[in-house]
Amino acid sequence: MQCYNVRMEVMEERFLPIGIQDFEDLRRRGCIYVDKTAFVYKLAREGKPYFLSRPRRFGKSLFLSTLEYYFLGKKDLFEGLAIAEKEREWAEYPVLKISFGVDNYPDLESLKSAENLILSRYEKIYGIEVPDSRSAPRLSNIITAAYEQTGKQVVILIDEYDKPILDALYTDYEEQNRQELRAFYSPLKDSDKYIRFLFITGITKVSHVNIFSGLNQLNDISTDRAYSSICGISESELDKYFAPEIRELAKEQEMTFPEAKAKLAYMYDGYHFSYNSEGVYNPFCLLKCLSAKDFGSYWFESGTPSFLVKALQNQPVELTNFVNGRLVEDKQFKNYDPDSKNMLPVVYQSGYLTIKDFEKDTRLYTLDFPNREIESEFLDVLLNKFVTVPYDDIGLEINNLRIALRNKNVDQALSIIKSAIADLPTIVKKDMCENYYESVTHLMFRMTGYRVVSELQNVAGRSDVVVATKDSVFIFELKMDKGKPFEEVADTALAQISANGYADRFAVSGKRMLKVGVVFSSKGEGMLGWKTA
Repeated sequence: MQCYNVRMEVMEERFLPIGIQDFEDLRRRGCIYVDKTAFVYKLAREGKPYFLSRPRRFGKSLFLSTLEYYFLGKKDLFEGLAIAEKEREWAEYPVLKISFGVDNYPDLESLKSAENLILSRYEKIYGIEVPDSRSAPRLSNIITAAYEQTGKQVVILIDEYDKPILDALYTDYEEQNRQELRAFYSPLKDSDKYIRFLFITGITKVSHVNIFSGLNQLNDISTDRAYSSICGISESELDKYFAPEIRELAKEQEMTFPEAKAKLAYMYDGYHFSYNSEGVYNPFCLLKCLSAKDFGSYWFESGTPSFLVKALQNQPVELTNFVNGRLVEDKQFKNYDPDSKNMLPVVYQSGYLTIKDFEKDTRLYTLDFPNREIESEFLDVLLNKFVTVPYDDIGLEINNLRIALRNKNVDQALSIIKSAIADLPTIVKKDMCENYYESVTHLMFRMTGYRVVSELQNVAGRSDVVVATKDSVFIFELKMDKGKPFEEVADTALAQISANGYADRFAVSGKRMLKVGVVFSSKGEGMLGWKTA
């Protein structure tokens, strides 16, 4: 792994740490380091067992490595950082670092092989004979031996604890891997008196794993406001550490500095892991953009977990759960239960949705896409799953839809959508087809980049889909035919738009209003037609 070199005019070379997950390697190379050591100091002083959930490519492994070198007493690596001013007693502890992030675990055999490699390494270090091949006694013996041989409590760092479960999702091995990990982690609670510090990272908090049911004292800081920016890059950190790179980006893109910052925020900012907290940028995508000096989509290729795709392929999905911001209770998105059909935790913890608002009175959260990059990529995944347009043609069709809306060509725009949903996909139940048609219509409009709102409320009712371009507002009322003649249903839709005054709120905009009644088949046979007023 190498730092990416960024040459700046009339200044020294600067190095962006793209993909570097080892703290010592990063510091020795002289890469830019966004200082997170104040969190290290706070965690080490205030508690012992922690759990942190964050999406992939968000810096969890680098933070875990920072903890590792702190507890190894590598004081020289922290020179000039926040913790150097706070820590007065640098001490060295035995550190056990366990990572499941470097391989894939589609079956029980691959998981057991990985566990054996991890445990064998430490058994060799502490000279432990292995009379029992089971993982639970072996880990317990290692913890005890490290404590007895050094006279100090043990630091245990576990990275991507849940990957073996997620790799086997929706296969016969999912439950087997979960049971194996339950046994593997079981010594952690009984070894509490030997443990100085325990930090566990993963994508999701999986139910029915001993790490949570057994370790009932585990402090989950995933949505703790005090640690909301423990991973990722905040706006203040962006200004402090990357101003020269932003200037170079602005120069390359022929933008002003404020314009470049605004585009960076639009593309990569917007993650909130607690309510009323400062948003953070995805660090991998931000650094890739600054290195390439181009606003590309970088997260999808490296950050899309396979278990999200598996979930979309194996669960009946109501698209309205994902294409619109929605109000939910925390229990609906914080814990993933493999026995449940609730996909929301998978989507949220993958990084496709984030906390956008919180109502204290009702204790309800609003979840939505964090930024344009994630929105575009996720909607693209959904389009590939839910429409009949060949995947290679989706981008072209969306571009044609964008042009049709820009030209106020309703017939062309709806013809494109009609061809995309000619048949009800087999993964959509017949009783879900009304939500399906409305959601895919919304989805395709939203992919154009124009402002789209579904179920827009006014005093008289809700308009189904509203699309706003630079100089036009399209108000679509979607109806199922339910055995009635097309003309009757279409006229009813248009009358509803007028009677309920859906266009009134946009009158002051000065934009042209186009009212459209769209009729779908209640038998799952697609779009029957439309009328415009």
